[in-house]
Amino acid sequence: MNLILFDDPSLRKTLLPLTFTRPVAEIRIGILTITEKWAMYLGEKPSYATADYLAQKFTKHITADNLWINGALCPDTELVAVIKTLKPEEALYKNSKILAVRTHENELPEVISGKVSEYQNEVVLIDQPWKIFQNNGNQIRSDFNLITTNRKSAGINDPHTRVYNAQNIFLEDGVILHSAILNAENGPIYLGKNSQVQEGSIVRGPFALGEGAVINMGGKMRADTTVGPFCKIGGEVSNAVLFGYSNKAHDGFLGNSVLGEWCNLGADTNTSNLKNNYDTVKLWSYAENKLISTGIPNCGLIMGDHSKSAINTMFNTGTVVGVSSNIFGGSFPPKHVPSFRWGGASGLDVYNFEKAMETVARVMARRNTKLSEQDQLIFKNIFNEEQ
Repeated sequence: MNLILFDDPSLRKTLLPLTFTRPVAEIRIGILTITEKWAMYLGEKPSYATADYLAQKFTKHITADNLWINGALCPDTELVAVIKTLKPEEALYKNSKILAVRTHENELPEVISGKVSEYQNEVVLIDQPWKIFQNNGNQIRSDFNLITTNRKSAGINDPHTRVYNAQNIFLEDGVILHSAILNAENGPIYLGKNSQVQEGSIVRGPFALGEGAVINMGGKMRADTTVGPFCKIGGEVSNAVLFGYSNKAHDGFLGNSVLGEWCNLGADTNTSNLKNNYDTVKLWSYAENKLISTGIPNCGLIMGDHSKSAINTMFNTGTVVGVSSNIFGGSFPPKHVPSFRWGGASGLDVYNFEKAMETVARVMARRNTKLSEQDQLIFKNIFNEEQ
């Protein structure tokens, strides 16, 4: 079967600004992206059915036998087993949402000609941004088992690192670890290839550190946190997910938050993740064009790719920042900052597109990565949409 991860249009919109620059399945939750999870479970390299402006970068491959899987759906052993039993022109649903369809057609069919089944078990479907950090701890546990089963950890050789529940800690090759505390009593700790945990850092599991990522000296990493590939992290972090290539290198608190790729939080940037009255947090919804209730008391910052904050920035509880915005100035910025904005509490100006692209190219070059023409077209589409 040919694996295609499709964007449900309604879920794609509720997951903005994180899906402005990627298909839904490219969201990182746990150790892996949703794409990587399905690829490992099914042994197939997926392609994507996503928004038109993303399709040149994230292509779709069609054959005579296509397995379409909802890109917001996180796999598990029981779910995969059921999906593997689907015959041509059959579908699997959960609460009216399509989970998977097997078909010969070139597009996801609106009407299923074969058997339609309701999946009986619970599923992890990422349909809102806060569901990413809410489910992150359990997804770290699941991914840890998926990645490390029947494999041997590179091990810890540093005599000055203190370890609790060592069997629940896995190091890939090339990890640099000095004078740290790793506590995996309540969940696994995964340290990716060539990552670094610098002196004085404290890490509690579940926790994942991606390839080439760095925890700076004295970093305090609380449970249920993922620091994606090539990120730099410091200060205090709790139940947060950084997709990749993003930096929060200095002191300051980041909690119950999601940062896309290539973000940068300036020194002493802090996020509030709990209201003073302990009420549930409201978050800007692109789908409804208004603040909506998350139904939970803890929610910090949701930030799209390439956005940044200046030193001493304060983000209010439940703040949403779009793509390629620069936040600075005293007091709290608005709870919703659209893409390509420049400013803060005193006002927001439109960020000149050409200057924004110059900054994007400069930032990516620091990690030996080039801004492609495809990416520039994607950014231009977002710029036009957000004006």
